[in-house]
Amino acid sequence: MAGITATEWIWKDGKLIKWADAQVHVLSHSMQFGSSAFEGIRCYNTPKGPAIFRLREHLTRLVNSVKIYRMTLDYSVDDLIAAAREVVSSNGLDSCYIRPMVVRGYGAAGMVPFDSPIEVYIPCWPWGAYLGPEALEHGVDACVSTWNRMAPNTVPSLAKIAGNYLSGQLIKMEAMANGYAEAIALGTGGMVSEGSGQNVFLVADGALITTPLDGTLLGGITRASIIAIAQRDGLTVREQAIPREMLYTADEVFFTGTAAELTPVRSVDRITVGAGKPGPITKHMQKAFLDIANGRAEDTFGWLTYVR
Repeated sequence: MAGITATEWIWKDGKLIKWADAQVHVLSHSMQFGSSAFEGIRCYNTPKGPAIFRLREHLTRLVNSVKIYRMTLDYSVDDLIAAAREVVSSNGLDSCYIRPMVVRGYGAAGMVPFDSPIEVYIPCWPWGAYLGPEALEHGVDACVSTWNRMAPNTVPSLAKIAGNYLSGQLIKMEAMANGYAEAIALGTGGMVSEGSGQNVFLVADGALITTPLDGTLLGGITRASIIAIAQRDGLTVREQAIPREMLYTADEVFFTGTAAELTPVRSVDRITVGAGKPGPITKHMQKAFLDIANGRAEDTFGWLTYVR
């Protein structure tokens, strides 16, 4: 996985600043306590120019995340949409990854954050396939993590907050240490929750199955997109509790997420999934999703926001 490639400009609180000037104090509240909200958004190079995928939905989720954590924003969703378009355009990028962030700055010494100012940043930079282009084509080997996801009503899983990703780091690092590309975590009830930073789908008997929003996982924008495309194309979609063993017996398994896009899973715990390669429904859903995102198919859902 490659590191961040610096670009020239970052949007901060209504103006563009140089990349190197986007700094926070080591004692900012978000540094100390993980109290920052963020989004990951992709901009694709389409025949009509750079287009940001589901920008409004991502920024609406950002606003909802900060609301849960009692942060007050000075910017509306429309303001943030304009800012995201501005920073992509100013950096001259045709495709990129956008990372809007709301951080609590320097001020509060303890857990109570209200003495820390709220700052909004929107950086963007070039970023290819999260697990590599070969993963999109051939799939990845995954395991079931020994780390469970958080229980409902402990921390809000529907808020995309930096501190929540300590769990994802443990899940991902354990998987890599054991020779896997990714991991699937269970919830505290022993049912499938999500990956380190992706939602999980199964295919069984021709139906698309995914975990419900049960308080242990993030409601992914890509997850919602896959459900919408599947329903459009006449596939049966079920949101249901998934026992671990269904991962082994499913016909197909795949991850979804902004970074992962739609990544097939060819084995779980070294048990081959289906034929050990992307199955027909996985390939259909991947193509349908990426064709819309890249402007190769008509955007009947209205998901693309053009930068210029």
